[in-house]
Amino acid sequence: MKIAVMGGDGFIGWPTSLHLSDAGHDVHILDNLSRRWIDTELGVQSLTPMDSIQERTRIWHAETGRRIHFNLIDLAKDYELLKNWLSEHRPDAVIHFAEQRAAPYSMKSDRHKNYTVNNNVSATHNLLNALTELNLDAHLIHLGTMGVYGYSTVGAAIPEGYLPVGIETAAGETVSQEILYPSNPGSIYHMTKCLDQLLFQFYAKNDGLRITDLHQGIVWGTHTEQTRRHAQLINRFDYDGDYGTVLNRFLIQAAIGYPLTVHGTGGQTRAFIHIQDSVRCIELALKNPPARGARVEIFNQMTETHRVRDLAQMIAGISGADIAWLPNPRKEAAENELIVQNEKFRILGLEPITLEGGLLGEIVDVAKKFAYRVDRSRVPAVSAWTKDIAATINHDPEGKRLKSVS
Repeated sequence: MKIAVMGGDGFIGWPTSLHLSDAGHDVHILDNLSRRWIDTELGVQSLTPMDSIQERTRIWHAETGRRIHFNLIDLAKDYELLKNWLSEHRPDAVIHFAEQRAAPYSMKSDRHKNYTVNNNVSATHNLLNALTELNLDAHLIHLGTMGVYGYSTVGAAIPEGYLPVGIETAAGETVSQEILYPSNPGSIYHMTKCLDQLLFQFYAKNDGLRITDLHQGIVWGTHTEQTRRHAQLINRFDYDGDYGTVLNRFLIQAAIGYPLTVHGTGGQTRAFIHIQDSVRCIELALKNPPARGARVEIFNQMTETHRVRDLAQMIAGISGADIAWLPNPRKEAAENELIVQNEKFRILGLEPITLEGGLLGEIVDVAKKFAYRVDRSRVPAVSAWTKDIAATINHDPEGKRLKSVS
């Protein structure tokens, strides 16, 4: 297949591009490289040293003989460029990662909120609009988030996208329908993913686009089978308070002797998936597209759930690290349960990698190898959801700030 990977230079996009190229597909990356510019803005870098996208693709070709093509296109701003590219190349499938992906970054300021909405919603709509205008019957796969469901406790398993409901008619009868599971975003980032859902629902219904929406859990891990092949193919690895995911951050903190930063009670229950499983799920979705005219296919792309404090205690038990209990910068419930249905991928053959799979040590080894690249001042999570919460944030979990002497 000819596959366009929108956002293929990113944390999930890059290993996905390698995985699909390795499987024999003709892969074309479209990316505006904004994630690299955000590194510059924040003054922080990936823990792992990353070469340019051109050098990455050159190394991949040298190692495998396969080419991954790169195109510098901003989906949110360059609509005509995007449409012209799609018209010329007419891919069989489009995988859409081209969105600002961090909830904390989306809540840093009014400017970051605007950027996240403008980038994410415009990128998604421009893509849907162009596919429709060109009458291009490409299977669109979108990387969404479990966060569209919210993190409240409802006492029942969250279904894969759709909820059966009974609606009472004026005549007193009950009519059964399936609706999108009610959205409950916890950040501006999550809100944009909820808006994506409505855009997908409309274009599938109105224009017959074939769309798969993957509601993904928090990704952990470093390597996939392909990124291990050469040092310069390594994936980016974020440890900072805006982009680092919780389990990866705990493991890096343990590796560098930094206290494990748990916010609030640590009672937040989250869904997780290993990065190798993430790329496998995308390939499984690619092989099982919905029919033209069908409703949006929705998968819950996660393999297990854990409470944050349980993860911290597990890592502390392994490493001897201290735990720092800090105020929570997010506006969320202190405790929640999370039960998630994920049978679709298991039926398609996914055999999930779990935390007991022996890969935690691999992350610690990577963190120790590149510990010299860590800026400890960037580790704390300090982007607050509201101005009131901002006043409570601990910017110095290690207690190393100089004290005044009276």
